[in-house]
Amino acid sequence: MNQWNDINAKYPLSLLQPPTVAGDHVILGWAGKDWAYAEAPPGTVFSLDPQTGARQWSFSSLPAQIAKRTGTANVWTAMSVDEGLGLVYLPVSSPSPNYWGGNRADPIPLATSTTALDLETGKVVWSRQWVHHDIWDYDINSAPTLMDITVAGKQIPALMQATKMGFLFVVDRRTGKDVWPIDERPVPGGDGSVQGEVYAPTQPFPTKPAPLLDQSKKPPIWRIADVVGLGECSRLWDNLSYRGMYSPPTHKGEGVLAYPDSAGGVQWGGVGFDPSTQTAVVNFSHVVQSIKLYPRDEYQRLAGDSGNEQGYYPQEGAPYGMSLHNALNWLGMPCWAPPFGEIAAIDMTTGDVKWRRPMGASQKWGFYMPESLGSVTIGGPAVTAGGLIFIGGSMDAKVRAYSLANGQELWSDIVQAPAVANPAVYEYRGREYVVFVAGGNTILKDQVGDQVAAYALPGP
Repeated sequence: MNQWNDINAKYPLSLLQPPTVAGDHVILGWAGKDWAYAEAPPGTVFSLDPQTGARQWSFSSLPAQIAKRTGTANVWTAMSVDEGLGLVYLPVSSPSPNYWGGNRADPIPLATSTTALDLETGKVVWSRQWVHHDIWDYDINSAPTLMDITVAGKQIPALMQATKMGFLFVVDRRTGKDVWPIDERPVPGGDGSVQGEVYAPTQPFPTKPAPLLDQSKKPPIWRIADVVGLGECSRLWDNLSYRGMYSPPTHKGEGVLAYPDSAGGVQWGGVGFDPSTQTAVVNFSHVVQSIKLYPRDEYQRLAGDSGNEQGYYPQEGAPYGMSLHNALNWLGMPCWAPPFGEIAAIDMTTGDVKWRRPMGASQKWGFYMPESLGSVTIGGPAVTAGGLIFIGGSMDAKVRAYSLANGQELWSDIVQAPAVANPAVYEYRGREYVVFVAGGNTILKDQVGDQVAAYALPGP
């Protein structure tokens, strides 16, 4: 792929997902280096001939006139295909740099979007932008789920796009038009202190399904963590600005409270679906983080270490470096009240939640917290025709089965590391199996593995 990486080629492209294979097309997106540069490679998607490797078509989400001064808006996660409609659906990420947009003030309508392309030509058929002028790294980070649903007596070939914001957008996958209304609502502007920045006056908000998280105010503080931290969490909450969802980054004070941000909401597992009951299943995290911008000279003096999705990052070429930190007390306890992760089932004929419950157990220093607190989760569910939900993804490195009907936990086992990939379900010689890849991810904790764990479902 790097032979075609000819704009802002500061680093080689990498692949985080297998290619999407449809008909005579092998379709590839790529991943880059988040939060490092203002100018980065543009997020081109390539279709290759599976017989020869020749490039068939390319798609770029960035307008040509501004591609050289920004970058990314790439597709680093999985894609979805409707071969009957001849469409491939791209979950498109945010442009660079992620937390300052003064170099890309012109509209970039295909960034942070779900975009449908003609499978044969790569031409845009429709696109819906879910975040205007994204300065929060709200990458569309999972393949959209294609589902046929019946709403008010009408059968609709639908698409559900899950997001880091905790929003579930539902549209007709033929046209991109709303199934339930998606409103443009006013959102907070900046405080006037950030050089060259512009702010989108409105953002899209789904009316159904309702947001998975209440982002209208600062989340409540977890009193146990505040007491253990001798009021540390309360002081942090007092010092972080927040005016609701889409409060923009700032370099004033301690920065801005972000709920959710890079680690919150729905992560790369996406949404499962049962066609017989028209039920969607989604797991999601409650995570509070803080974002602060630093003028370049100040950043050079203060910048510390960085980790996986948190720490200090330079955004070279921008007037600001930045930091992003989880809101924890000195002992590493979350400052926000639990649950820290949940799983929910949604009736897709009405858009209403059927049930929701905490999912997984948090773990630190070898101890498991009560499962009523839940766990931050990464990796999505698989739903079976027998009414089971299989999922890993939790901090405790357990894999579980839940009842689709009521959310009751039916089974669990411990694997080598958190299973942050979606499980696979298959049949062999009349017996059904479920397989988890227990690879781990340091966003959850410092535990990785190389285990593939397969389980047989009860049978004759």
